[in-house]
Amino acid sequence: MFIGIPKESRPFEYRVGLSPAGVEILFQNGHQIFVEHGAGLGAGFSDQEYERAGARIAYSPEEVFGRADFLLKIARPLKKELEWLKEGAILAGLLHLASSSQDQIDLLLKKKITALAYEQITDANGSLSVLRPFSLICGAMVPQIAARLLQNNWGGKGILLSGLPGVPSAEVVVIGGGVVGMSATQAMLGAGAQVTVIDKNLSVLEKISERFPRAVTLLSTKRNLERVTAFADVVIGAVLVAGQRAPIVVSREMVRAMKPRSIIIDVSIDQGGCIETSRPTTHEHPTFVDEGMVHYCVPNIPGVVARTASHVFLNAALPYILEVANNGIENEIKRNPSIEMAINTHDGQLKNLIRLNPQEE
Repeated sequence: MFIGIPKESRPFEYRVGLSPAGVEILFQNGHQIFVEHGAGLGAGFSDQEYERAGARIAYSPEEVFGRADFLLKIARPLKKELEWLKEGAILAGLLHLASSSQDQIDLLLKKKITALAYEQITDANGSLSVLRPFSLICGAMVPQIAARLLQNNWGGKGILLSGLPGVPSAEVVVIGGGVVGMSATQAMLGAGAQVTVIDKNLSVLEKISERFPRAVTLLSTKRNLERVTAFADVVIGAVLVAGQRAPIVVSREMVRAMKPRSIIIDVSIDQGGCIETSRPTTHEHPTFVDEGMVHYCVPNIPGVVARTASHVFLNAALPYILEVANNGIENEIKRNPSIEMAINTHDGQLKNLIRLNPQEE
Protein backbone atom coordinates (compact mmCIF):
# COMPACT_ATOMS: atom_id res chain seq x y z
CA MET A 1 0.00 0.00 0.00
CA PHE A 2 1.17 3.57 -0.74
CA ILE A 3 1.10 5.53 2.54
CA GLY A 4 1.43 9.31 2.62
CA ILE A 5 2.56 11.52 5.51
CA PRO A 6 2.19 15.22 4.62
CA LYS A 7 3.44 18.24 6.50
CA GLU A 8 0.66 19.68 8.64
CA SER A 9 -0.61 22.92 7.13
CA ARG A 10 -2.75 24.38 9.89
CA PRO A 11 -1.19 27.21 11.91
CA PHE A 12 0.96 26.13 14.88
CA GLU A 13 0.43 22.44 14.26
CA TYR A 14 3.87 20.94 14.79
CA ARG A 15 2.86 17.29 15.16
CA VAL A 16 3.36 14.77 12.38
CA GLY A 17 1.20 11.91 11.14
CA LEU A 18 3.79 9.27 12.07
CA SER A 19 7.29 9.23 13.52
CA PRO A 20 10.27 7.52 11.85
CA ALA A 21 9.85 4.57 14.21
CA GLY A 22 6.34 4.00 12.89
CA VAL A 23 7.48 4.42 9.29
CA GLU A 24 10.14 1.76 9.81
CA ILE A 25 7.54 -0.74 11.01
CA LEU A 26 5.27 -0.03 8.04
CA PHE A 27 8.23 -0.35 5.66
CA GLN A 28 9.17 -3.70 7.19
CA ASN A 29 5.62 -4.84 6.47
CA GLY A 30 6.10 -4.16 2.78
CA HIS A 31 4.48 -0.75 2.38
CA GLN A 32 5.81 2.26 0.46
CA ILE A 33 5.81 5.46 2.49
CA PHE A 34 6.02 8.98 1.08
CA VAL A 35 6.88 11.72 3.58
CA GLU A 36 6.68 15.37 2.63
CA HIS A 37 9.91 17.32 2.97
CA GLY A 38 10.10 18.87 6.45
CA ALA A 39 6.99 17.08 7.75
CA GLY A 40 8.67 16.00 10.98
CA LEU A 41 10.81 19.05 11.76
CA GLY A 42 8.36 20.51 14.28
CA ALA A 43 8.56 17.29 16.27
CA GLY A 44 12.32 17.05 15.89
CA PHE A 45 12.42 14.40 13.12
CA SER A 46 14.63 15.09 10.11
CA ASP A 47 14.11 13.95 6.52
CA GLN A 48 17.22 11.81 6.90
CA GLU A 49 15.67 9.90 9.80
CA TYR A 50 12.63 9.14 7.66
CA GLU A 51 14.83 8.01 4.77
CA ARG A 52 16.80 5.70 7.05
CA ALA A 53 13.47 4.25 8.20
CA GLY A 54 12.61 3.40 4.57
CA ALA A 55 10.52 6.38 3.45
CA ARG A 56 10.85 8.36 0.24
CA ILE A 57 10.88 12.15 0.59
CA ALA A 58 8.38 14.08 -1.55
CA TYR A 59 8.84 17.77 -2.21
CA SER A 60 5.24 18.86 -2.65
CA PRO A 61 2.05 18.20 -0.69
CA GLU A 62 0.21 17.48 -3.93
CA GLU A 63 2.48 14.51 -4.54
CA VAL A 64 1.94 13.06 -1.06
CA PHE A 65 -1.83 13.46 -1.17
CA GLY A 66 -2.07 12.31 -4.77
CA ARG A 67 0.01 9.15 -4.36
CA ALA A 68 -1.48 7.96 -1.09
CA ASP A 69 -3.85 5.03 -0.81
CA PHE A 70 -3.73 5.69 2.93
CA LEU A 71 -3.01 9.24 4.15
CA LEU A 72 -1.89 9.74 7.76
CA LYS A 73 -2.71 13.18 9.14
CA ILE A 74 -3.04 14.80 12.53
CA ALA A 75 -5.37 17.77 11.94
CA ARG A 76 -8.30 17.74 9.53
CA PRO A 77 -7.13 18.58 6.00
CA LEU A 78 -8.07 21.85 4.37
CA LYS A 79 -10.51 21.73 1.47
CA LYS A 80 -7.75 22.23 -1.14
CA GLU A 81 -5.89 19.28 0.38
CA LEU A 82 -8.97 17.08 0.15
CA GLU A 83 -9.15 17.93 -3.54
CA TRP A 84 -5.66 16.44 -4.01
CA LEU A 85 -6.72 13.05 -2.60
CA LYS A 86 -7.42 10.37 -5.16
CA GLU A 87 -10.84 8.80 -5.28
CA GLY A 88 -11.36 5.95 -2.84
CA ALA A 89 -8.35 6.79 -0.64
CA ILE A 90 -8.30 6.30 3.13
CA LEU A 91 -7.85 9.43 5.25
CA ALA A 92 -6.91 9.03 8.92
CA GLY A 93 -6.54 11.85 11.42
CA LEU A 94 -8.12 13.78 14.27
CA LEU A 95 -10.83 14.82 11.85
CA HIS A 96 -13.60 16.18 14.11
CA LEU A 97 -15.98 16.19 11.16
CA ALA A 98 -18.96 16.89 13.41
CA SER A 99 -17.84 20.52 13.49
CA SER A 100 -16.41 20.80 9.97
CA SER A 101 -17.84 22.78 7.06
CA GLN A 102 -20.44 21.09 4.85
CA ASP A 103 -18.40 21.52 1.67
CA GLN A 104 -15.66 19.33 3.17
CA ILE A 105 -18.16 16.59 3.95
CA ASP A 106 -19.60 16.86 0.44
CA LEU A 107 -16.12 16.48 -1.07
CA LEU A 108 -15.33 13.42 1.03
CA LEU A 109 -18.59 11.82 -0.07
CA LYS A 110 -18.14 12.78 -3.72
CA LYS A 111 -14.65 11.27 -3.87
CA LYS A 112 -15.73 8.20 -1.86
CA ILE A 113 -13.00 8.82 0.70
CA THR A 114 -12.95 6.57 3.75
CA ALA A 115 -12.52 8.97 6.67
CA LEU A 116 -11.09 7.25 9.75
CA ALA A 117 -11.43 9.53 12.78
CA TYR A 118 -8.78 8.70 15.37
CA GLU A 119 -10.83 10.44 18.05
CA GLN A 120 -13.58 7.83 17.66
CA ILE A 121 -11.47 4.65 17.76
CA THR A 122 -12.87 2.79 20.75
CA ASP A 123 -11.28 -0.28 22.32
CA ALA A 124 -13.04 -3.25 23.91
CA ASN A 125 -13.19 -1.44 27.26
CA GLY A 126 -14.98 1.55 25.75
CA SER A 127 -11.91 3.79 25.95
CA LEU A 128 -11.09 6.24 23.15
CA SER A 129 -7.67 4.68 22.88
CA VAL A 130 -6.02 6.96 20.29
CA LEU A 131 -7.57 10.19 21.55
CA ARG A 132 -6.67 9.37 25.16
CA PRO A 133 -2.97 10.37 25.09
CA PHE A 134 -3.80 13.72 23.48
CA SER A 135 -6.49 14.27 26.12
CA LEU A 136 -3.96 13.52 28.84
CA ILE A 137 -1.64 16.12 27.34
CA CYS A 138 -4.41 18.71 27.21
CA GLY A 139 -5.29 18.13 30.84
CA ALA A 140 -1.65 18.26 31.92
CA MET A 141 -1.12 21.56 30.08
CA VAL A 142 -4.18 23.29 31.54
CA PRO A 143 -2.44 24.55 34.76
CA GLN A 144 0.41 26.22 32.88
CA ILE A 145 -2.10 27.86 30.52
CA ALA A 146 -4.36 29.00 33.36
CA ALA A 147 -1.47 30.24 35.50
CA ARG A 148 -0.26 32.45 32.66
CA LEU A 149 -3.69 33.80 31.78
CA LEU A 150 -4.41 34.70 35.41
CA GLN A 151 -1.47 37.12 35.27
CA ASN A 152 -2.28 40.81 34.82
CA ASN A 153 -0.14 41.10 31.70
CA TRP A 154 -2.38 38.50 29.99
CA GLY A 155 -5.58 40.25 31.02
CA GLY A 156 -6.22 38.15 34.11
CA LYS A 157 -7.13 39.25 37.59
CA GLY A 158 -3.61 38.86 39.02
CA ILE A 159 -4.12 35.64 40.97
CA LEU A 160 -1.41 33.10 41.76
CA LEU A 161 -2.89 29.71 40.91
CA SER A 162 -1.45 28.02 43.98
CA GLY A 163 -2.08 30.84 46.44
CA LEU A 164 0.23 31.38 49.42
CA PRO A 165 -0.04 30.96 53.19
CA GLY A 166 -2.81 33.29 54.27
CA VAL A 167 -3.98 33.87 50.68
CA PRO A 168 -6.36 31.35 49.06
CA SER A 169 -5.52 29.57 45.84
CA ALA A 170 -7.53 29.94 42.65
CA GLU A 171 -10.99 28.36 42.37
CA VAL A 172 -11.01 26.02 39.37
CA VAL A 173 -14.12 24.37 37.93
CA VAL A 174 -13.69 21.39 35.59
CA ILE A 175 -16.79 20.58 33.54
CA GLY A 176 -16.60 16.97 32.43
CA GLY A 177 -14.93 14.08 34.23
CA GLY A 178 -13.56 12.17 31.24
CA VAL A 179 -9.91 11.75 30.35
CA VAL A 180 -9.27 15.50 29.90
CA GLY A 181 -11.22 16.33 33.04
CA MET A 182 -9.44 13.69 35.10
CA SER A 183 -6.03 14.78 33.84
CA ALA A 184 -6.83 18.46 34.41
CA THR A 185 -8.08 17.73 37.93
CA GLN A 186 -4.88 15.89 38.81
CA ALA A 187 -2.69 18.62 37.35
CA MET A 188 -4.64 21.48 38.95
CA LEU A 189 -4.58 19.84 42.37
CA GLY A 190 -0.85 19.27 41.93
CA ALA A 191 -0.47 22.98 41.16
CA GLY A 192 -2.22 23.85 44.42
CA ALA A 193 -5.58 25.04 43.09
CA GLN A 194 -8.97 24.36 44.65
CA VAL A 195 -10.87 22.15 42.21
CA THR A 196 -14.55 21.41 41.68
CA VAL A 197 -15.49 18.77 39.09
CA ILE A 198 -18.99 18.64 37.62
CA ASP A 199 -20.32 15.78 35.49
CA LYS A 200 -23.70 14.27 34.66
CA ASN A 201 -22.51 10.73 35.41
CA LEU A 202 -22.55 9.84 39.11
CA SER A 203 -20.19 6.87 38.68
CA VAL A 204 -17.62 9.20 37.08
CA LEU A 205 -17.87 11.53 40.05
CA GLU A 206 -17.41 8.58 42.41
CA LYS A 207 -14.18 7.61 40.64
CA ILE A 208 -12.90 11.19 40.83
CA SER A 209 -13.81 11.47 44.50
CA GLU A 210 -12.02 8.20 45.29
CA ARG A 211 -8.91 9.18 43.37
CA PHE A 212 -8.79 12.85 44.40
CA PRO A 213 -10.30 13.29 47.88
CA ARG A 214 -9.44 17.01 47.84
CA ALA A 215 -11.63 17.66 44.80
CA VAL A 216 -15.25 18.73 45.24
CA THR A 217 -17.67 16.84 42.98
CA LEU A 218 -21.12 17.93 41.82
CA LEU A 219 -23.78 16.46 39.57
CA SER A 220 -24.23 18.49 36.39
CA THR A 221 -27.50 20.41 36.54
CA LYS A 222 -28.33 23.91 35.34
CA ARG A 223 -28.50 25.14 38.94
CA ASN A 224 -25.15 23.60 39.89
CA LEU A 225 -23.49 24.97 36.74
CA GLU A 226 -24.78 28.45 37.59
CA ARG A 227 -23.43 28.13 41.13
CA VAL A 228 -19.96 26.85 40.31
CA THR A 229 -19.27 29.15 37.36
CA ALA A 230 -20.30 32.17 39.45
CA PHE A 231 -17.45 31.66 41.94
CA ALA A 232 -14.81 30.25 39.57
CA ASP A 233 -11.54 31.97 38.73
CA VAL A 234 -10.94 29.35 35.99
CA VAL A 235 -13.56 27.31 34.11
CA ILE A 236 -12.35 24.35 32.05
CA GLY A 237 -14.76 22.93 29.48
CA ALA A 238 -13.93 19.26 28.91
CA VAL A 239 -17.12 17.77 27.43
CA LEU A 240 -16.95 15.20 24.63
CA VAL A 241 -19.57 13.13 22.85
CA ALA A 242 -17.78 10.94 20.29
CA GLY A 243 -18.92 11.59 16.73
CA GLN A 244 -21.07 14.57 17.70
CA ARG A 245 -20.69 18.27 18.23
CA ALA A 246 -19.99 19.07 21.88
CA PRO A 247 -23.19 20.15 23.68
CA ILE A 248 -23.39 23.70 25.00
CA VAL A 249 -23.46 23.34 28.79
CA VAL A 250 -22.46 26.87 29.86
CA SER A 251 -24.74 29.59 28.49
CA ARG A 252 -23.85 33.19 27.76
CA GLU A 253 -25.91 34.20 30.79
CA MET A 254 -23.74 31.99 33.01
CA VAL A 255 -20.58 33.51 31.53
CA ARG A 256 -21.97 37.00 32.10
CA ALA A 257 -22.55 36.15 35.79
CA MET A 258 -18.93 35.07 36.38
CA LYS A 259 -16.42 37.19 38.28
CA PRO A 260 -14.81 39.79 36.00
CA ARG A 261 -11.60 38.75 34.19
CA SER A 262 -12.02 35.09 35.05
CA ILE A 263 -10.53 32.54 32.67
CA ILE A 264 -12.42 30.16 30.37
CA ILE A 265 -10.46 27.31 28.76
CA ASP A 266 -12.70 25.41 26.34
CA VAL A 267 -10.82 22.20 25.54
CA SER A 268 -13.93 20.96 23.68
CA ILE A 269 -13.50 23.61 20.98
CA ASP A 270 -12.21 21.05 18.46
CA GLN A 271 -15.70 19.55 18.57
CA GLY A 272 -17.41 22.96 18.44
CA GLY A 273 -17.02 24.00 22.08
CA CYS A 274 -19.18 23.43 25.16
CA ILE A 275 -19.40 27.11 26.23
CA GLU A 276 -21.72 29.41 24.31
CA THR A 277 -19.25 32.29 24.08
CA SER A 278 -16.39 30.15 22.74
CA ARG A 279 -14.92 30.43 19.26
CA PRO A 280 -11.70 28.87 17.90
CA THR A 281 -8.40 30.70 18.45
CA THR A 282 -4.77 29.89 17.59
CA HIS A 283 -1.52 29.55 19.51
CA GLU A 284 -0.44 32.86 17.96
CA HIS A 285 -3.55 34.68 19.20
CA PRO A 286 -4.87 32.29 21.83
CA THR A 287 -7.29 34.52 23.73
CA PHE A 288 -10.18 36.93 23.33
CA VAL A 289 -12.46 38.71 25.79
CA ASP A 290 -16.22 38.24 25.73
CA GLU A 291 -18.63 39.25 28.48
CA GLY A 292 -15.57 40.46 30.40
CA MET A 293 -13.99 36.96 30.58
CA VAL A 294 -10.69 35.87 29.04
CA HIS A 295 -11.36 32.93 26.71
CA TYR A 296 -8.71 30.42 25.59
CA CYS A 297 -10.10 28.21 22.80
CA VAL A 298 -7.17 26.67 20.91
CA PRO A 299 -8.26 23.46 19.15
CA ASN A 300 -4.79 21.88 18.90
CA ILE A 301 -3.37 22.41 22.39
CA PRO A 302 -0.96 19.41 22.13
CA GLY A 303 0.37 20.75 18.82
CA VAL A 304 3.02 22.82 20.62
CA VAL A 305 4.48 19.85 22.51
CA ALA A 306 4.88 18.03 19.23
CA ARG A 307 7.67 15.63 20.07
CA THR A 308 5.96 14.26 23.17
CA ALA A 309 2.64 14.16 21.32
CA SER A 310 4.09 12.36 18.30
CA HIS A 311 5.75 9.68 20.42
CA VAL A 312 2.66 9.04 22.52
CA PHE A 313 0.50 9.03 19.40
CA LEU A 314 2.67 6.33 17.82
CA ASN A 315 2.16 4.08 20.84
CA ALA A 316 -1.61 4.45 20.66
CA ALA A 317 -2.36 4.57 16.94
CA LEU A 318 0.20 2.31 15.26
CA PRO A 319 -1.62 -1.00 15.90
CA TYR A 320 -4.72 0.33 14.12
CA ILE A 321 -2.72 1.91 11.28
CA LEU A 322 -0.84 -1.34 10.74
CA GLU A 323 -4.03 -3.41 10.65
CA VAL A 324 -5.61 -1.14 8.02
CA ALA A 325 -2.42 -1.08 5.93
CA ASN A 326 -1.92 -4.85 6.08
CA ASN A 327 -5.52 -6.04 5.79
CA GLY A 328 -7.30 -3.28 3.87
CA ILE A 329 -10.07 -1.01 5.10
CA GLU A 330 -12.94 -3.21 3.90
CA ASN A 331 -11.71 -6.18 5.92
CA GLU A 332 -11.07 -4.05 9.01
CA ILE A 333 -14.53 -2.49 8.89
CA LYS A 334 -16.04 -5.99 8.84
CA ARG A 335 -13.87 -7.60 11.48
CA ASN A 336 -12.69 -4.83 13.82
CA PRO A 337 -15.41 -2.96 15.77
CA SER A 338 -12.85 -0.44 17.06
CA ILE A 339 -12.14 0.75 13.54
CA GLU A 340 -15.72 0.35 12.27
CA MET A 341 -16.95 2.76 14.97
CA ALA A 342 -14.42 5.38 13.82
CA ILE A 343 -15.46 5.48 10.16
CA ASN A 344 -17.16 8.81 9.34
CA THR A 345 -17.48 8.49 5.56
CA HIS A 346 -17.15 5.41 3.38
CA ASP A 347 -18.11 4.65 -0.21
CA GLY A 348 -20.05 7.92 -0.50
CA GLN A 349 -22.04 7.43 2.73
CA LEU A 350 -21.95 9.10 6.16
CA LYS A 351 -21.19 6.73 9.06
CA ASN A 352 -21.04 7.18 12.85
CA LEU A 353 -21.38 10.94 12.61
CA ILE A 354 -24.00 13.42 13.82
CA ARG A 355 -23.56 16.95 12.52
CA LEU A 356 -25.11 19.94 14.25
CA ASN A 357 -24.30 23.60 13.55
CA PRO A 358 -21.20 22.87 11.42
CA GLN A 359 -18.57 25.60 11.32
CA GLU A 360 -16.93 27.23 8.31
CA GLU A 361 -13.25 26.72 7.82
